Amino acid sequence: MSTHKIETILKEQYVPSAEFYSQIIDSLQDYSVFTVDKELNINSWNSGATKIFKYNTEDIIGKPFETIFIKEDKDNGIPKQEIERVSNTGKSNDTRWYKRKDGTKFYADGLVFPLKNEDNILIGYVKVLRDITARKASEDAIKKYAKELEELNVHKENVLAILSHDLRSPLTGIIQGAEYLRANYDILEPTFVKELLEEFLAAVVNELNMLDYLVEWARIKYASEAFVPSKIDLSQYVKKVFEYLKDTAAIKSIKFNNNIEADTHVFADGKMIISILQNLVSNAIKFSYVSGEITLSARKREDMILIEVKDTGIGISEETQKKLFIPQVKLAKAVEENKGAGIGLLLAKGFIEKNDGIIWVESTEGKGSSFYFTLPLNKPINRTAILKNIQTVESI
Repeated sequence: MSTHKIETILKEQYVPSAEFYSQIIDSLQDYSVFTVDKELNINSWNSGATKIFKYNTEDIIGKPFETIFIKEDKDNGIPKQEIERVSNTGKSNDTRWYKRKDGTKFYADGLVFPLKNEDNILIGYVKVLRDITARKASEDAIKKYAKELEELNVHKENVLAILSHDLRSPLTGIIQGAEYLRANYDILEPTFVKELLEEFLAAVVNELNMLDYLVEWARIKYASEAFVPSKIDLSQYVKKVFEYLKDTAAIKSIKFNNNIEADTHVFADGKMIISILQNLVSNAIKFSYVSGEITLSARKREDMILIEVKDTGIGISEETQKKLFIPQVKLAKAVEENKGAGIGLLLAKGFIEKNDGIIWVESTEGKGSSFYFTLPLNKPINRTAILKNIQTVESI
């Protein structure tokens, strides 16, 4: 038998069938593999896709390609953009969030390429993707951990700067003044002595306030065991802060408005929330005009609550706004210029971020400022996973 005939027999005998390839694709449990027709409707679905997306084959066949995309991507036309890239370049790679049947999201690395028949005519598209949510969580945790280490080093430098300058200098002045008073008490006018003592008192109170800020700021950086989040009624905490600061506000005839509805709950550390609100409202009082107003409001924003602290005060310049929440800004200088406002805002920022929120400001000079920050509605599902990832990184 000739070699050519043997090769022909072997080739005919061992050519895999379409069913064979289908079985291979269906065995890829860690990969979602499915096809869509030219009208972008899903027309095949492997078991890996069922495992990842939670859709059974009968549930998804015939559904639009965009079914698996999150709302934001659908609104931005991402599904069609993927297909357009395939038409232009022959394939489309993406890494993005997708949606399961139950509405939960996962992060995946995907590829789309054209599906053609034996005559090289386009009959649809193939989408292959892999769930990489765990990998993304690990990468995010590493980035967060690196950022926290960087900020911790800056924090140490700033604390040393404050201890050596902002705390030491006033104490030196108080000591010198007290020595002068002791040496000349008998010959000094009582009015002058009283003025001097009032200056001493004001300086000591400022020193104590600054120490309180440092202790609180150190708590969020070092005392992680002090962080105890729970579900709290935000409106009640605002009432407590307004009650605490009402005498300070009364000096400038400032009106408080609590527009946060009762039973507006957030998942956060109660002590930190008190500190955040006190800092933001205190600053609002400090920079408000006489007979001004300070209003707190809140609204739901996806799985977060967005809180606004609005005042009708002097406002903040655009240049200052850019520097308000930058840890690299020397706190000693911020305290000197703003009499504590600098530390207070960084303290609030640290507490907010500890509670999985963010903070920013919008302001117009002469018309007032609005400080916005977010807090989670419920206990973040990924908090434990992130902490475990950070612990894993630390042990490597």
